Amino acid sequence: MSLPSSPAAPLAATPQRVPVPGPVPATPFSGEHVQEHSPASIARRYAPAAAAQPYDQRAYAPVPGFPDRPPSAPLFLPVVDLDTGGAVAVEVIAEGASPGAPGAAGTATGPANAPANAPATGTVNGPATGTVNATVNGVLAAAREEALLPLVLPISAAAVAGGSAGLAPLHEAIRMCNRRPREVILVIEGEPALVERSALLSAIDGLRAVGYLIAFGGLGAAALPLDLLADASPYVIALSADLVARGPRDHRRGALAESLVRLARGVGAHVLAPGVRDETQLTAVRGWGIRLAQGPLLAPSDWRPSHGYNRVHVPLPVTEAVTPTATLGPRVQEILLPAVTLPAESTAEEVVAVLSAEPSITSVILVDEYQRPQGSIDRSRFLLFMAGAYGHALHARKPAGRLADPAKIVAKTTPVIAAMQVAGRDNARVYDDLVVVDEVGRCMGVVRVGDLLRHAADLRAAR
Repeated sequence: MSLPSSPAAPLAATPQRVPVPGPVPATPFSGEHVQEHSPASIARRYAPAAAAQPYDQRAYAPVPGFPDRPPSAPLFLPVVDLDTGGAVAVEVIAEGASPGAPGAAGTATGPANAPANAPATGTVNGPATGTVNATVNGVLAAAREEALLPLVLPISAAAVAGGSAGLAPLHEAIRMCNRRPREVILVIEGEPALVERSALLSAIDGLRAVGYLIAFGGLGAAALPLDLLADASPYVIALSADLVARGPRDHRRGALAESLVRLARGVGAHVLAPGVRDETQLTAVRGWGIRLAQGPLLAPSDWRPSHGYNRVHVPLPVTEAVTPTATLGPRVQEILLPAVTLPAESTAEEVVAVLSAEPSITSVILVDEYQRPQGSIDRSRFLLFMAGAYGHALHARKPAGRLADPAKIVAKTTPVIAAMQVAGRDNARVYDDLVVVDEVGRCMGVVRVGDLLRHAADLRAAR
């Protein structure tokens, strides 16, 4: 599966220059820029080192306090389509540049012909500078690796909400590396709840207008308002790695993952499952309906786009032997109806008054002081007794329990098929209402046999 691209959009904005009088050039950039960023110049600037290394360590700033030790290499994580085994994108995670580090953040305002290891004279200041520089380093690392796949770059919500000025180094890096914004997926991480929502949504709309694809990361563990997903309409939603790790063994977190997948489908977003480490997690991810995944199970930690392996081995899901069980239908608690109850000492005249007040009442349940059923009065048989010869005179002022039948009691967790078996034990009372009780035997309501028959028919049709 290949990630669809958004409609063509103009490249990111470049630093403004004062136009020179004369004819307008054929390209949107001046001849100086074209010569400076020509393919030969880019290939020379970002070519790998002579040694057999997947990245050029000279392009990274030394770690503060350890000038002789370079920072750790960038991490490349392929996004794998589980149906085809192909890598459809690559996530690049690089360290943030320290103040004065080279890169696009420095070239945006520094000298054009400065050496590769010279410190930049101008960097973007602000609390989100580090995450922007890390995103820029990811773009440059992908250029050194000659990665042709779409890029997935993490960026903080604060950097996005800061506006286009703070993201200018990223736009410049994309332009310098001959990348198009529609080939870049920006994964917004951090805590979007801490930034102003209107500023964040406005910045997202601006990035989307330029051509970038928007994603949200850490879903399920991050402090992300879910209604923000409906407003932002992301292209991809990445689950939390902790949720993927614990979901297969915790049914509560598994239910959370399934609900997030359903939410993503509702807002029209793809779902990415990161950190898949074993086949149990892979089986769970497939069961949740997720097609895109990352993790050590799918690709080793030293995977590089320059290796040329864009297809990975996806283990087949292990099918567990499941003992076939009969479908018993929903529990009677789900089709419960309120019961009409009277004290067990009530007279037959009081029962007649209740039945006469509402024609839809099919039964009256006689209960004790603890609401436990003591008898069941069926409407049809009871009125037949009362309407017979001398029926009113014989029974009106006497306890109604004399005309009651033993209640057909079922627990609230009884399935429909089992409840029908209880109803059919007495051929003379097949259509009597069943009395549903709780754990201590108190009456919760009644279930009509007609409702049981309807649900049983639905079960038969669904097979």
